[in-house]
Amino acid sequence: MTDAAPSPRTDVSYPSRVLGLLAAGAAGDALGYAVEFDSVDRILGRLGAAGVTDGPALAAVSGVSALPVSGDTQMTLYVLDGMLEWIEWQNAGQASDPAACVWLACLRWLRTQDGALPDGAPPAQDRWIDAHTELHAQRAPGMACLSGLRSSGMGVVPDPKNPDSKGCGAVMRSAPYGMVPGLEDHHVASFARQGAVLTHGHPTGWTAAAAFALTVSALFDGAELRGALEHPRTWLDSTGEDGAETRAALDGALAEAARAVEAGDDVGAPGTLPASLGEGWVAEEALAIAAYAALVAEARAEDPAAALGLALRIGANHDGDSDSTAALAGQLVGARHGMAVFGSRGQDADSVPAWITEREVVAEAARRWIAATT
Repeated sequence: MTDAAPSPRTDVSYPSRVLGLLAAGAAGDALGYAVEFDSVDRILGRLGAAGVTDGPALAAVSGVSALPVSGDTQMTLYVLDGMLEWIEWQNAGQASDPAACVWLACLRWLRTQDGALPDGAPPAQDRWIDAHTELHAQRAPGMACLSGLRSSGMGVVPDPKNPDSKGCGAVMRSAPYGMVPGLEDHHVASFARQGAVLTHGHPTGWTAAAAFALTVSALFDGAELRGALEHPRTWLDSTGEDGAETRAALDGALAEAARAVEAGDDVGAPGTLPASLGEGWVAEEALAIAAYAALVAEARAEDPAAALGLALRIGANHDGDSDSTAALAGQLVGARHGMAVFGSRGQDADSVPAWITEREVVAEAARRWIAATT
């Protein structure tokens, strides 16, 4: 790492950060989903030595005009809508439970996958997002996400769903908790934990989700990237053994990033991701790979657009859970720089890359969130 820390991006507007996070996350998801189940050798065979480079190139190779997002972005948008419903109730002066709002939103997502709510589930009234049928496609949803929501009752902290699962399905949808303006850290962590245990009850699953949400919150407050990634450490230290794997994964990511910054090779090429970071299938590995990708890209790129491009390549070009890791990396860079990652400062659908199939719903989610929180 360089000795001088980058200055806080206080020049980035809140609306730009909101859309930047959602759009860059969707971009990473779409790139990673196209190669999620490909080995490094397969990626090299399909795409050449550079592997995944950018959306238009990958769409052309795939023979499509636009690339779809996976269940990761679907669930992120539904969690966002659950939090949005809670905020709307708050704005109207009505008490509501944020965890219940998120659970109902996740049940509505499950209905798009299963065609119906599970037996005994409370009624979940349609909202704006449910009319977007492009989100109803089944695109590799996480098994723990499905089983946790299909089982009876709502997962709660004393009685979580899938108590042995620490898959990345909780962390990949946790950004919205860090996007709420003015939310104190202990509330961010609590909301992320309550959202995680709906489907993933292992301590590492919820601590990684909370750590990512806390990082997003720090970025929205204008922190530089490394400082934002170090921000959850005090909270993680308070979690004892529950947060041990998450702490170790973040420490490893920061150390590997420092080494990669000094390297002269193409750190985004297939097969260059440090093996010590894992493959991203579990929560702490997904968090670590995203942190590594964003940090290396931030240090080596000359501008925000180049930083996003490199972060997404690092997040996608490996053997593991490419859509989740690239989506999380994109969210970090998008939260840091806003829509400058696309060379734009707009907050409408035209500002979201045309090669993302779900660009309009991403833009609408951002507009609705911004309207309710400003």
